[in-house]
Amino acid sequence: MSFPKNFLWGGASAANQYEGGYNEGGKGLACADLISGGSHATSRKITAGIKEDLLYPSHEATDFYHHYKEDIALFAEAGFKAFRMSINWTRIFPNGNDQLPNEAGLQFYDNVFDECKKYGIEPIVTIAHFDVPAHLSEAFNGWASREVIDFYYHYAAVLFDRYQNKVKYWITFNEINTATLTIGNFLSLGLNVGESEFIHQPDHMQQRYQALHHQFVASAKVTALAHEKYPELQIGCMISYMPRYPYTCHPNDVLLAKQEENMHSKFCGDVQVTGKYPYYAKKYFADHGFDIVFAEDDQEILANGTVDYYTFSYYLTLCVSADDQVTKNGHSMIGGSGVNNPYLEQSEWNAMIDPVGLRIALNDIYDRYQLPLMIVENGIGVSEDVAADGKIHDAYRIDYLQKHIIEMDKAIEDGVDLIGYTIWSAVDIVSASTGEMKKRYGIIFVDKYDDGSGTLDRKKKDSFDWYQKVIENNGANLI
Repeated sequence: MSFPKNFLWGGASAANQYEGGYNEGGKGLACADLISGGSHATSRKITAGIKEDLLYPSHEATDFYHHYKEDIALFAEAGFKAFRMSINWTRIFPNGNDQLPNEAGLQFYDNVFDECKKYGIEPIVTIAHFDVPAHLSEAFNGWASREVIDFYYHYAAVLFDRYQNKVKYWITFNEINTATLTIGNFLSLGLNVGESEFIHQPDHMQQRYQALHHQFVASAKVTALAHEKYPELQIGCMISYMPRYPYTCHPNDVLLAKQEENMHSKFCGDVQVTGKYPYYAKKYFADHGFDIVFAEDDQEILANGTVDYYTFSYYLTLCVSADDQVTKNGHSMIGGSGVNNPYLEQSEWNAMIDPVGLRIALNDIYDRYQLPLMIVENGIGVSEDVAADGKIHDAYRIDYLQKHIIEMDKAIEDGVDLIGYTIWSAVDIVSASTGEMKKRYGIIFVDKYDDGSGTLDRKKKDSFDWYQKVIENNGANLI
């Protein structure tokens, strides 16, 4: 195996899916706190304020807020070299635009980072992971307002100053390209969509892409700040990367696959790595009648705030067809042109399982940018329970991770500079897409269920012991 000696093996999480304590320690409401749970994605609601008759998964999640010492000790037992996590904006600035930070929130993350340091675990910290402050949504229409750029800049500046000696690796926005999808309106952009279904949100594409532009500018400004004041810090982007395959070798299928992959998987990375909008995005906006408003110095800001490394999530590949006679199943998130790939198995939630696709993605990304890469989310969601013997036998997860790690190794042999891998997820957490607990990703089981019940007790799965050995041998033994 060819993994470098300092490879950052670990696990990942997100505050709004894991942390809990939504009204403790001075924390304010985030948009995620207004998204209800449900038995499946389409039953979830976005509400104006907290409704007593609804369950909101983020409110307790799996309670890292009260279990962080126990969980980090388990990460250390597994051998983690890194823990990818996020800071909850409203734990630091309850309204998002407060002048002074909440000291109790800052101290909480001090405690978390100190606990990581005790075990030699490197934090990889996302500044904004689907948690726009609810006040900014209500008062400013979220990222549709340029004013939010300054609020975010102030927030990030406080984090850099406070944690400059505790956190080296930072990520500005989680899966920033989710803003290219309707689901990103409320989840990642904090646009005020009113009371609506989580999946079928009101959508104004011009406003959505303008809000995304504001995130680009914010990311570039804080990246430039770090480069100027804290040169030891490494600032990265994070993309939800979903390669598209043409359903056939017909040129129209090939063209559609390239167009969709460009606008979903490559566009945001191109802006954050190169500091400018790519030609194909400009054509896309022109074709759709969008006019992205640039302030006078925006282009200079983007050019001066390019990232140091590139991170991404990888779960699946998509297969697309331009032929109207081919039955579509909507797997493609942009054009609804997705079809089932006959060469791949599907997960319980209909995601195409494609380890080789990860090698393809790694080579494509590295060829495009020539920056160090991290895979900061990769895993499989499965319904699972404790077996009669008191254990969780998740051989399917071991198989999934094993096959993907093999392809990572091949990509490194290809010449890709891959520096880290944090599985999704370290611990069972609430699914961002469906709001379910039963869709379990972790190598650590948490006794928590969709109806909110459960003891929150932690239990190691079979995959925990397997991953421990993988890390111990630096990927040399995957059996």
